[in-house]
Amino acid sequence: QVQLVESGGGLVQAGGSLRLSCAASGRTFSYKPMGWFRQVPGKERDLVAGIGGTGGATYYADSVKGRFTISRDNAKNTVYLQMNSLKPEDTAIYYCAARSLLSGSLYYTRRVDYDFWGQGTQVTVSS
Repeated sequence: QVQLVESGGGLVQAGGSLRLSCAASGRTFSYKPMGWFRQVPGKERDLVAGIGGTGGATYYADSVKGRFTISRDNAKNTVYLQMNSLKPEDTAIYYCAARSLLSGSLYYTRRVDYDFWGQGTQVTVSS
């Protein structure tokens, strides 16, 4: 079964850190553009960070610039999101996504650009 599995979410105090992981199984997503999105109830699922297939190109939403870092290890078929200086407004379900039909060095910023999704992991930041 092909799937993306997120892990590393949890409850943390404001100012703390978490590291999310997204591991692929059943097929390789190495060198596929990947992204981390987040969603809160009643709102759209928004891109937090994107990364190109080689890891050299990255994108961050303005709200997380300077605090979050996206990275990948293609040998391990895994993408990471290091989240520092967390704020209560970062509370959301975080989803990993892949643009599975295309390999390349570019990142993508639109939800419709991604065709494969994980189930999500909850991140809660207390004040």
